[in-house]
Amino acid sequence: MRPEKANIVSDLADKLNRSPFVLVTDYQRMKVEQFADLRNRLAPAGAEMRVVKNSFLKRAMSDSGLPDVTKNLSGQTAIVTGEKDVAPVAKILKTFAVEFKIATLKIGLVDKSILSTQEIESLADLPSREVLLAQLLGLIQAPATRLARMLNEPASSLARLLKAKSEKEEAASVAATA
Repeated sequence: MRPEKANIVSDLADKLNRSPFVLVTDYQRMKVEQFADLRNRLAPAGAEMRVVKNSFLKRAMSDSGLPDVTKNLSGQTAIVTGEKDVAPVAKILKTFAVEFKIATLKIGLVDKSILSTQEIESLADLPSREVLLAQLLGLIQAPATRLARMLNEPASSLARLLKAKSEKEEAASVAATA
């Protein structure tokens, strides 16, 4: 392999190693403006889209120790990588594909595991990480609140019992003096 091609493969392998996910898309029939629009949508989510030759991607994936997805690498291929969460990126890709009827997903890799197109689309349907964390926190806090109430209940019951007893005794002493 010529040195310039080896450098391209090496740079691509490095990018694949740094990214927790790789989404492989077909960008056939996509116009330059649409490609630029998709890149602009992906940027705030911490992702980038890059056109790659299938042969370079196969070699870079092999060098990175990623699973073999050779059967899914045909036609015009672009990859989406990032350094954050895959769910918002999948949501952007799904929305874009529905909106323009192009840029279909071929396959995805998340933490070196192969995901089908349907699995990636189901990731896109998940709420954001912040919403999920808020829901999880609510689930964790609810039992803690119930536990605190349950632990405080015996003391509260005892306090109410003592107060009722003292009121009863007080009422009895007032009745006895009257």
